[in-house]
Amino acid sequence: MHDATGADRARRVIEGVLTPSARSDVPPFMVMDVMAAAERIEAAGGQVIHLEVGQPAAAAPRSAIEAAQAALQQGRIDYTSALGIPALRERIARHYREAYGCAIDASRIVVTTGSSGAFILAFLSMFEPGDRVAVTVPGYPPYRHILTALGCEPVLIETHSETRHALTGEALLAAHRKTPLQGVLVASPGNPTGTMMSREALTDLIAVADREGIRFISDEIYHGLDYAFPAVTAAELSPNAVVINSFSKYFCMTGWRVGWMVVPDALVRPIERLQQNLAISVPTLSQIAAAAAFDGRAEMELVKRGYEENRQILIAGLPAAGLSDFLPADGAFYLYADVSKFTDDSFAFAQRMLQEAHVAATPGVDFDPLRGRSFVRFSYARSAADMHEAVARITRWLGQQASRLG
Repeated sequence: MHDATGADRARRVIEGVLTPSARSDVPPFMVMDVMAAAERIEAAGGQVIHLEVGQPAAAAPRSAIEAAQAALQQGRIDYTSALGIPALRERIARHYREAYGCAIDASRIVVTTGSSGAFILAFLSMFEPGDRVAVTVPGYPPYRHILTALGCEPVLIETHSETRHALTGEALLAAHRKTPLQGVLVASPGNPTGTMMSREALTDLIAVADREGIRFISDEIYHGLDYAFPAVTAAELSPNAVVINSFSKYFCMTGWRVGWMVVPDALVRPIERLQQNLAISVPTLSQIAAAAAFDGRAEMELVKRGYEENRQILIAGLPAAGLSDFLPADGAFYLYADVSKFTDDSFAFAQRMLQEAHVAATPGVDFDPLRGRSFVRFSYARSAADMHEAVARITRWLGQQASRLG
């Protein structure tokens, strides 16, 4: 047998060099895989009702689109400051005064590439490799995945119906006493639950974190989409909290990829240095559009009323289909439903529902590796007609499942 050729040896060397890093070995964000499977069905001629992805069906505010068009007419779209266009930072600071009665200096505002960019900047500026950061389950999967990729340890704390699926100061303290935590991240309204924290609950949690030296991050991306009671910003409750928000949800600007942070003074320069090196700056056109988006709030309130209608359609319709147990849908545009009477594998359940009923939803295992096999998340961000059709399809499909089992 002859020796391997030079080309074979080179190929093996290259394959060894290109072995993926351990830090890249994070789970996929499952909702994107569900969306891709739905698109394959549509490409083959099927008509899918999309309840899987948290993406508004409405367009960005007309004011934002017109501002972007005007900027394009000028020809040049240059870099901006790493912290963001001053006019946008000032407008975000004004938003805190108008929406919350909270005075935030524009110097503490950092514009980011969506909330995703903000999480990366927050984690890099606040934590060292090996630091333990508490996150709730069920919760947004990329929290855990980004922390893991950066060498931190996500610490899962279960939430329960007794506290309306809010993390309590008592639960945080218990986890901290077991093994010290360096940080905690919470979201209100939450994804996938749609539940919200009251002012009292958030105040208590932040007080515990501040007292114990646990750095606090508040994900407020669904602020503005609150139905049960007004959302409270952590920026109002502690100068040490890091707040993350985005134009993606309330302002229907997912693909524009622009968000922001409110950070303590001590973190402004470190985050600026990170942003300079990681991204130089956030896309200029998106920043221009975002500054103008605040002028479209009346338009966005009409969209919000549509979500409220959709919410009622699902709350009224799904119990008749057999899905009667779900978490309180206080805000955002999600309903997190218990499917344990039908399955102990929400991933397989969602796959079958997509293939057989052509309704796309996200399995709970994406959001909760502990108990998510019993839950499915439905997004009601699309049209009322889609919600009615989804309920009808799910009702027929679950009826067929029951008949087969009978």
